[in-house]
Order: sequence, then C-alpha cells, then structure tokens
Amino acid sequence: MSEDVSVSVLIPTFRRAEGLARAVASVLVQTRLPDEIVIVDNDPAASAREQADRLAEGSPVSIRYVHEPRPGVANARNTGFATATGRFIAQLDDDEAAKPQWLESLLTTRSAMDCPIVFGPVTPLAVDASPTARAFLERLYARTGPQEDALRSRDWGCGNSLIDRARVSLPEPPFDVRTNEMGGEDDLLFVALQDAGVRFAWSAGAEVIEHVEGKRARWPHMLARSFAYGQGASQNCIHGSKVDYPGLLGWMAVGLGQAMVFGLIALPARLAAGPGAGAACLDKAVQGIGKLFWMESLAPRFYGAASRG
Repeated sequence: MSEDVSVSVLIPTFRRAEGLARAVASVLVQTRLPDEIVIVDNDPAASAREQADRLAEGSPVSIRYVHEPRPGVANARNTGFATATGRFIAQLDDDEAAKPQWLESLLTTRSAMDCPIVFGPVTPLAVDASPTARAFLERLYARTGPQEDALRSRDWGCGNSLIDRARVSLPEPPFDVRTNEMGGEDDLLFVALQDAGVRFAWSAGAEVIEHVEGKRARWPHMLARSFAYGQGASQNCIHGSKVDYPGLLGWMAVGLGQAMVFGLIALPARLAAGPGAGAACLDKAVQGIGKLFWMESLAPRFYGAASRG
C-alpha cells in the first residue's frame, strides 16, 4: 500500500485581494504542486468569494473556497484545518509568496529529518519603508536560520510551515480561540506540541517572501507588534494546564532589564552604528516592556472583530 503524500495548502485571508492573488499564483508554479489549495475567507462579507472563483477557473490544482464569518485568526485557521483533506497541511499567509521550490523543500526536509513539523525562512519585503523602519520590520517579520536543513527547537509561526497530521496529535480545535484578536495562536500550539515531545525541523530551501505593506509598515503598528511579541514569552507561562509562576517572574525580570538597558542605548546606537543597531535596540526595549506588561487586557488587537473597521 503506497504512503499517503496528499498535501493541502491552506491560505487564510482577510480583505487582501492583491495579496491573495499573489499567494495563490506562487503556489500554482511550485515544482511540486499540492493536491488542493484551501482559501479561508474570514471577512463576514465574504469579499474573497468571487476572486476565489476566478482563481479556480483553469487552475491545475483544485482550489476550494470556504467562508468563516466568525472574525478571528484562530477561527480562520481552525476552519481551514477542518476543511483540508490532505495528510500534510502547508500554511501560507495571504501576505506571503512562496519561491517555486517551497513545497518540495518542505516535504523533502520532512522526510529526510523524520520530523512531523517543518518551518522555512521568511524574508520581508517593504518597498517604501525608511532605512530605520526597514531594519525594524525585518526584525519583526523575518524568520532566519541555518543555510542547511537542521533540527530546531524554535522557528514557530504558521506562515511557511508544514504539519504532518498522520504523525501529530493535534488538539481539537488546533488553535486557541482566545487568540482570535491578539494572535499568538501558533505559539500556543507549537509550545504545547514541543512540550509533548514533537520534533521540529528547519528547511533552508523553503523560502517565502512576506510583503509588508500599508499600515503594517508604519511605526504605530510595528511598535504594537514588537510589544505583543514581548508579551508572548510571558503569556506562554500562564496558558496551559498549570501556570508557570517561576517562568513568568523570570521573563518579567528579563523584560525589565531589556527595557532599561536597550531603551537607554537605542538612540546612541542609531547615531553611532546606523539604522540596524538602533532598530535592534528599540525592538528589544519594546519587547522588554511587553514581557513586563503581559496582561491580556493590554494586548494589542490585530485580528478578528478589532480589524473589521
């Protein structure tokens, strides 16, 4: 009996017509085509339905459209997982475009490294950002790793990932709906899987380009993202079956040190060493503040009902 190697590419989308078209187009020129593309439209108005129908016309790959009217990033991903039929789920966000060897590389690494979950590099692209803003957003959105495939303990993020559902016992639903507006649904899932002994791998050749456009390339949004990333380390200690109070206090102490040290040297570093150094210090300072003020009531809202306006 031949092994099941069916692959579903999952693309959640929310009012990004240009990005969705770009993401789908990149999947249709893969060196290893998937068995299906699942588009999950999280706009209550179903704004992507007609575009999905157009993309499906003449496509060499089955394109399935599903509408998830309940706003929220976890809702969208959960519906995608429930709809997808493939053993393997490769996730691509609607602001990403995959290089042609992306899917083949993920699958090859999965087989060679014998790991059920694989992540690949993400390279951000922001055309109009200033040098300092570009350096800052590259820290926020880039996922970097070794030049060769390797086992990894942390390269989390749903965008540009592969999950072998035959080898991983996923929760039901996979993503925590408490993260619908804040994000971080991927962190919670992958932390739990790692704690359960699941191994992760890095696929150096599975690159995607993340197009950082509009408000995502502006300072208010970028600083809020940095703050939220900092919160994630502390919040991971309070989720799950048991609160990790020592871990939480440890991350808060780290956050205090980050905020004080890097906050003081951010401007001098920018003036002395350039945009990259200044952005690195500012990012670490803001993430430190997030580790200190980790409370969910203070968490920025990026998705779901908060993004409908």
